[in-house]
Amino acid sequence: MAMAVAVGNRHESGENINRHLDSSGKYVRYTGEQVEALERVYSECPKPTSLRRQQLIRECPFLANIEPKQIKVWFQNRRCRDKQRKEASRLQSVNQKLSAMNKLLMEENDRLQKQVSHLVSENGYMKQQLTLTTLGTDASCDSVDPTPPQHPLRDANSPAGLMAIAEETLAEFLSKATGTAVDWVQMPGMKPGPDSVGIFAISQKCYGVAARACGLVSLEPMKIVEILKDRQSWFRDCRSIEVFTMFPAGNGGTIELIYMQTYAPTTLAPARDFWTLRYTTSLEKGSFVVCERSLSGSGAGPNATSAAQFVRAEMLPSGYLIRPCDGGGSIIHIVDHINFEGWSVPDVLRPLYESSKVVAQRMTIAALRYVRQVAHETNGEVVYGLGRQPAVLRTFSQRLSRGFNDAVNGFNDDGWSIMHCNGAEDITVAVNSTKHLNSFSDPLSFLGGVLCAKASMLLQNVCPAVLVRFLREHRSEWADFNVDAYSAATLKAGAFAYSGMRPTTFTGSQIIMPLGNTIEKEEMLEVVRLEGHSLVPEDSFLSRDVHLLQICTGVDKDAVGACSELVFAPVNEMFPDDAPLVPSGFRVIPVDSKTGDSQDLLTANHRTLDLTSSQDVGSTPETGSSRCILTIAFQFPFENNLQENVANMACQYVRSVISSVQRVAVALSPSGLIPIPGSKLSPGFPEAVSLAIWICQSYKQHFGSDLLRTDSLGGDALLRQLWDHQDAILCCSLKPQPVFMFANQAGLDMLETTLVALQDIALEKIFDESGRKALCPDFAKLMQQGFACLPSGMCVSTMGRHVSYEQAVSWKVFSDCEDNNNNRIHCLAFLFANWSFL
Repeated sequence: MAMAVAVGNRHESGENINRHLDSSGKYVRYTGEQVEALERVYSECPKPTSLRRQQLIRECPFLANIEPKQIKVWFQNRRCRDKQRKEASRLQSVNQKLSAMNKLLMEENDRLQKQVSHLVSENGYMKQQLTLTTLGTDASCDSVDPTPPQHPLRDANSPAGLMAIAEETLAEFLSKATGTAVDWVQMPGMKPGPDSVGIFAISQKCYGVAARACGLVSLEPMKIVEILKDRQSWFRDCRSIEVFTMFPAGNGGTIELIYMQTYAPTTLAPARDFWTLRYTTSLEKGSFVVCERSLSGSGAGPNATSAAQFVRAEMLPSGYLIRPCDGGGSIIHIVDHINFEGWSVPDVLRPLYESSKVVAQRMTIAALRYVRQVAHETNGEVVYGLGRQPAVLRTFSQRLSRGFNDAVNGFNDDGWSIMHCNGAEDITVAVNSTKHLNSFSDPLSFLGGVLCAKASMLLQNVCPAVLVRFLREHRSEWADFNVDAYSAATLKAGAFAYSGMRPTTFTGSQIIMPLGNTIEKEEMLEVVRLEGHSLVPEDSFLSRDVHLLQICTGVDKDAVGACSELVFAPVNEMFPDDAPLVPSGFRVIPVDSKTGDSQDLLTANHRTLDLTSSQDVGSTPETGSSRCILTIAFQFPFENNLQENVANMACQYVRSVISSVQRVAVALSPSGLIPIPGSKLSPGFPEAVSLAIWICQSYKQHFGSDLLRTDSLGGDALLRQLWDHQDAILCCSLKPQPVFMFANQAGLDMLETTLVALQDIALEKIFDESGRKALCPDFAKLMQQGFACLPSGMCVSTMGRHVSYEQAVSWKVFSDCEDNNNNRIHCLAFLFANWSFL
């Protein structure tokens, strides 16, 4: 084959892949056959070795006249071109997203300007009225209590009357979604931006509670309509939804009469139901609207007995506006406006039913997040473990959540009935027949039913996210593994149905294996393995490990108004897709004193677990942002002849769990989480301020420089600065097996733990095998000369995540720096600089 070689300094266009510059500066032109052969190899192996390139030349006669170096250059250029194309595609996608977000922000800005104009006009009118009215009239107008909106009566018994209601609902919904019908304020902690979920707002001083969201989703509008109308798939509080009547409307739309039941979040209040009209229609430019509102009347669904357990709530005009976006995807506007009839619940629960941020987290944001999750899965951007499809694992999460809600609510039509257990009043015990387990009749045919012990209580001065994170990471602090083994074994059929009750010892350790998480990581799905060993020699070959399928939500302490949950169910080691699940767990919901007020929302959002929040000894904590409702529900399968025994065991076990959780909650309160002046980190250790001073003084003695920005700080200020230091600083004891005793905030974040749990972590546990081997010589150097500089490396958090750091130093901390003999060494300090999760 002929090959043309041109010599010169001509400009080579990037569009012609058949010409390449070799290492000698010569341009090489390839024929079509040569390019085709090279492309075939590139599709199989983009980066062939030298031997593979030589083999290619031998196998293809028409490549014989090309030097191996020129072949190498061709592959280099080809890889570069591929990279450029991918980068160009990525930048184009980012540009489209930024353009759409810019359009959304401009629309939001226009809406806010209209709202400002409306408020200015209203303010001027109010000033005019105040100058004209008498003092008595002025006092009567001073109330800011919202009044329910007045709507003209419509005949809901005829298609024409329903159509009139639908059109009115559409107009009111659009005025809320894109106008100023509701006084919206930005939801604290949810700032809009190119990488954010969307734009979120909540209502203030309006009838009922309302929330609004706008966002971008890479799905077509009709697909989004289908997803959002299937409310049971994404709204975890939705128990059931039934369409009673559906008939066509104009513009190819439909009108539906719907009855929906929702779960109660705790055992202290009844559940809610809704009787609504839903109107689906299309607008100009390919947009779609799904709007909904409550109807008057007593549409109670098919089961009047079931409806008796519900309080009828009112849905004011709400819905979804979905608009196509240039370049693909859609812009979504979501509005949820509801009156939950808070009068029907105890005063302590009123904030849950009168808080717009609760509506935002549990409904509005949940809807947008779910649609984005499906979009990412559809585009192949989500990777899950154990070879499971994302939709399958998402189904497991929904089943766990639904099973826990069923246990908490205990509806009669699900087969639940209250039983009395030795006069226990603090714990409710309910028993259920196997009705809800009939789909798994083969493996569970021997069961007499499922028993649930549940309770709800008020906790003071504790962060729900921190509490649930601790319960997840430190199961041995509250759980009895033998009870877990009982539940797991009872769900197994066959000769070994009760193998978990045979003599077994548990190590107290758990291994958490992640399966997947949502794209914003607000929910994690994982398998937990509890390690057990048989005490009977002849059974030593049998596995005694207990496996739990678990979801954990709301562990981000910065989430505003979100509830935190830890729900788990025993499963087989290789659980099938139809595995029976009997969930148990915890739900912690923050209860603010006045959650509807925007100023209170801002205060709660900026209240963080830092040093300064607990400096004033004797100060009263802000109960408005530190109270929460804890709901516990544990389910136990049983045989008919063991119902009473299991009920007694369940009461005792749940009561012990409550006691353990209350103890943990006290330890995790801000005064227990943060080393305030005068407090002791743990028995036998010095005060926090003293330790901070020793750490800084010892650092300066060893390294000749200040650890903090200034050395003239007082004790309290020095402790604050050490706590907020950007690098992770940890101290461990001088025992044969060093155990951590203190860490600043960055250190706790790096290890993904708390000060309470820190003292159970050994120094060697944060390094993998190679890290422990590398630490040995440095540790010997540290003990000999008093300090050591460690190279960059990796360590492991308590959650098994790898952490890289650029540099680390260690030094001995003396309790008296004027006398540095070994008798005065208090502990060892480690500093990890520029660390990050991999």
